[in-house]
Amino acid sequence: MPLRVALLAAECEPWAKAGGLADVIDGLARGLGRMPGHETAIATPVDVFLPRYRSVPVPDTAELEPALEIEDPSLTRTSDEPLRVGIVNVAADGYRLRLVDFAPAFERGGIYDHPDDAWRFAILCRAALAALRRDRQPIDVLHVHDWHTGPALLDRARAEIAGDPFARDLAVLATLHNLAYHGWTPNDRLGELGLRPGEPLAGASSDGIDLLRTVIERSELANTVSPGFAREALTPDYGMGLDGLLRDRGDRFFGILNGLDPEAWDPATDDVIAARYARDEPDGRVACRHDLLLRVGFDPDHDGMVVGALGRLDPQKGFDLIADAGPALLDAGIRLVVLVSEHGPLADPLRTLGAAHPGRVALIERFDRDLARRIYAGADAFLMPSRFEPCGLGQMIALRYGTPPIVRRTGGLADSVIDVDEHPETGTGFVFGDPTPGALVEAVGRAAVLRSSDPAAWSAVRDRAMAADFRWDTGSAPRYLEAYRRAVAIRRGAT
Repeated sequence: MPLRVALLAAECEPWAKAGGLADVIDGLARGLGRMPGHETAIATPVDVFLPRYRSVPVPDTAELEPALEIEDPSLTRTSDEPLRVGIVNVAADGYRLRLVDFAPAFERGGIYDHPDDAWRFAILCRAALAALRRDRQPIDVLHVHDWHTGPALLDRARAEIAGDPFARDLAVLATLHNLAYHGWTPNDRLGELGLRPGEPLAGASSDGIDLLRTVIERSELANTVSPGFAREALTPDYGMGLDGLLRDRGDRFFGILNGLDPEAWDPATDDVIAARYARDEPDGRVACRHDLLLRVGFDPDHDGMVVGALGRLDPQKGFDLIADAGPALLDAGIRLVVLVSEHGPLADPLRTLGAAHPGRVALIERFDRDLARRIYAGADAFLMPSRFEPCGLGQMIALRYGTPPIVRRTGGLADSVIDVDEHPETGTGFVFGDPTPGALVEAVGRAAVLRSSDPAAWSAVRDRAMAADFRWDTGSAPRYLEAYRRAVAIRRGAT
């Protein structure tokens, strides 16, 4: 029988997005339904449970299920009356989106960083499990993502203790997208999860509960989003305090490289960029470069190398390395286009650099999807100097758009970009090791020299970059199917 699978997450593109998690949920859900032979492997459509945040657009064609009645997770509730929670079904592109509609938890500004996040995501998890329990078909695999789904594992444990047959065979695969965020819930907020300090489900800590640790401990299998980061996560430098637990899991912790949707990211059909182009017809890149440089105030006729960078302004992403390397890069004739979101004091060095060098450094401080696409299509190279990177999508998009990435050798960046100098016949970009301004400058310099001294070799790098294939349906989704089957075997063998 085909496996019935449900995904549970705090984000899903294009409905609710704060980072790369949203892209992964959407891409994987669609990829599972498009795998060769998926008809006999996966019961489709796959379900994706997501909170109905205030910002989530709900089409008129959405289907409203009968309201669910769930127990309030909070121990401080003033009434024993159950909570009435809506489930709104939306036909997405190849999967079924199931929005958990409970205004007191989700009718707010922003996805995260509310004082009662533990309670909010406990509502999401409890409602999703209740909806699956109510469905006529039994669920085989619950695929949970990051700490926000920890309450689902707690509720499964409660159901096991109570002898609930629904929990007996429910296998869980946990995907860890970013080990830096643990969902730490101190003792004075444990009641939001239906826990009291010191009880067994709260874990061994005397101070509270680490929901990400709960996810890892209570899942049949756990993975992160690249083989490279799976190896790094076993070390103290990258494990964020969880390396010992991950080592203890042995072969039940592993890495699966994220995929990329080739239809969502395709310069041959992109209606945002100045000119469409393809691997076998790359001439449109010239117009894209000209358009980008005009938009950011650069001389479009100057041939000096233009390096683009974009992302969340976070110490993880290495934008401080770009700022520190800026003077040396400018001395070498490089121009920089940097698009950042979630800006703050970390932007100050880049602001100073841009103010001192107008026409050579462009710092754009806003979330701008269209400009991001124009950078991928119009820059000569794409810089991603992350200190750590579980996977990363920017480098994959840059490859797809024929913009050679310059990346640090870490996690998914090392798994997806092949260094040109180490592998001249197969290289797709430029990789550096140490997270230092000097190493960054050296890598950018290698790219600039190749571009100026050997245009044919540079064109070959760009051609190989565009040939890189990270499709979900033929790459990552089949790996997840294997993990689902293994998780089911572990769960049912154990019971």
